[in-house]
Amino acid sequence: MPDDLHTTARGGRLPRTERRAQLLEAALGVFAENGYHQAAMDDIAARAGVSKPVLYQHFPGKLELYLALIDRHASELEQLVRDALALDDNKVRIRTMVAAYFDFVSHEGAAFRLIFESDLANEPEVRRRLDEIVLTCAEAMAGIIRDETELGQEEAVMIGVGLVGLAQTAARHWLSHGEAISKETATRITGALIRRGIAAFPLVPRGEGADGRESAVAPAG
Repeated sequence: MPDDLHTTARGGRLPRTERRAQLLEAALGVFAENGYHQAAMDDIAARAGVSKPVLYQHFPGKLELYLALIDRHASELEQLVRDALALDDNKVRIRTMVAAYFDFVSHEGAAFRLIFESDLANEPEVRRRLDEIVLTCAEAMAGIIRDETELGQEEAVMIGVGLVGLAQTAARHWLSHGEAISKETATRITGALIRRGIAAFPLVPRGEGADGRESAVAPAG
């Protein structure tokens, strides 16, 4: 029967968008626990409490379901980073950007692993989408770098890729080591490291940022 007529346990009808969200949530748990290759569509359907035909009405195959999950959660992370970098003060922008990664990890640990610890990273379409996530965040970070330094756009993007990787790796380490260090401390020292990294390059004098904002990164030393 059509999916939008599929009834819930209480006898109500679940709209298609809600059913899709339910299936994605179930798939996230199965993929996070088992990895892509060991996950089965039967397991995902069972966890969602639907039949396999209902699952296939939304997603024609396991890869399409996996890609939909990456797109969904990558968009969430990218928006967090963009919101952070929309702030005016560069020091605050860096700290808030780093906090976005740690917040995403603490609230969406399974999704973070799905994106950054994928066992399907060599699949071309997955690789392309994962690279897009990094590039989108790095280009946003490049805006800060160009505000603070005399570097050109391509140089700033390259450094942005490295700094985004730093934030991702630090967040992954923090997630894996539980309460060994508080999220606040981890965010603070990671942000400080990024600021010091930017300060290693020739700085634009204070008050002369590329977009007119006051430079907020203190010289290293």
